[in-house]
Amino acid sequence: MEQVWLLLLLTIKVLSVTTQFNGYNCDANLHSRFPAERDINVYCGVQAITMKINFCTVLFSGYSETDLALNGKHGDAHCRGFINNNTFPAVVIFIINLSTLETCGNTLVVSTVPGVNAYGNVSMVQIGNVSGYIDTPDPPTIISYLPGLLYKFSCSYPLEYLVNNTQLASSSAAISVRENNGTFISTLNLLLYNDSTYSQQLIIPSTGLPLKTKIYAAVRATNLDGRWNVLMDYCYTTPSGNPNDFLRYDLFFSCDKDPQTTIIENGKSQMGRFSFEVFRFVKHKNQKMSTVFLHCVTKLCRSDDCPFLVPICSNRERRDAMRRTTWSTLSTSGNAVISAGPIITRSDETPTNNSQLVHPNGPPFHLNSVTSALISGIVILGVMSIFLFVCSLTLLHRKWPSNSVLDGIQNPVFN
Repeated sequence: MEQVWLLLLLTIKVLSVTTQFNGYNCDANLHSRFPAERDINVYCGVQAITMKINFCTVLFSGYSETDLALNGKHGDAHCRGFINNNTFPAVVIFIINLSTLETCGNTLVVSTVPGVNAYGNVSMVQIGNVSGYIDTPDPPTIISYLPGLLYKFSCSYPLEYLVNNTQLASSSAAISVRENNGTFISTLNLLLYNDSTYSQQLIIPSTGLPLKTKIYAAVRATNLDGRWNVLMDYCYTTPSGNPNDFLRYDLFFSCDKDPQTTIIENGKSQMGRFSFEVFRFVKHKNQKMSTVFLHCVTKLCRSDDCPFLVPICSNRERRDAMRRTTWSTLSTSGNAVISAGPIITRSDETPTNNSQLVHPNGPPFHLNSVTSALISGIVILGVMSIFLFVCSLTLLHRKWPSNSVLDGIQNPVFN
């Protein structure tokens, strides 16, 4: 009788477990437990981040696949996963495309660390860390007998990789402005555009930008009233994302300006604008591509005070400024450094084909002025040497007595 009851209890248990796993590819002996850290696998791929969660332990906890969502976005079907029952155990799969990182509330944090960048250079490298979580919704009741499930994930990529073929990354800086009635915070952003209309942000192709491509940069301020303007003190470039990189090239500082850089607007509104032509750093001479990061030291100034802070680079403007100069205290904020990049440029170097230099249908071979002068001098010296040699032979021939003359002279001694 006891054996019958034991068999009946085992049958009921098997039926209850089978009902609980609903025919999914699970093992009651292995998966009749609550989730653990080992129940999520994260794959940081080249195009997407993939998470696989053990679905059997989710079922054991009393939830279904529709209860799991990215970053609490349970009402958005695009932020949910899908079941794959062809593996053991069955899993719920979530995929995050790198091109749409923040669609479901994922967080992208950029940090600068020492390392090797995407082009093999040892420098300060900007790392983009993508992180988030997958959880179950909170019940509408005060208490619950079901455990709340939470799975965390993160992946780190070089920032140059994340922004390739997408819009460039732009850092922002919060800047504090103190007024008589208190202090407010404004946010500055450095953005790059394709043309002078500043309507379409710059997109870097996978092959990089050709050298001397003109880029239009703008420093914008938000949360700012009409009494304050943006003033760019100093803009420069570095081969890495580190603004303190010892290797830098200045675009403009005070009255010193790169010849290919044009300051369009500075200190006149809540946006500073300038343009420059892209280049490559010589340290990248053995590479097909070069990275350029743009940095600007920026401040805010009162619209009435900005004209006195803008560099005066011509004699006429300096005289005008001296006439209107006052000795009142000028209102400015502290400096903030904002960055944008990487701007990836390509080197279009074409190797010389020596066979083209002697091809009958090819272009004529041109000599430079120095080579032409040397060849001309050698030819003239050669002609003069030959002329002097001929003249010397002629003179010697005239002085040497001939046989006919000797035969015609009689020595009187023999007469």
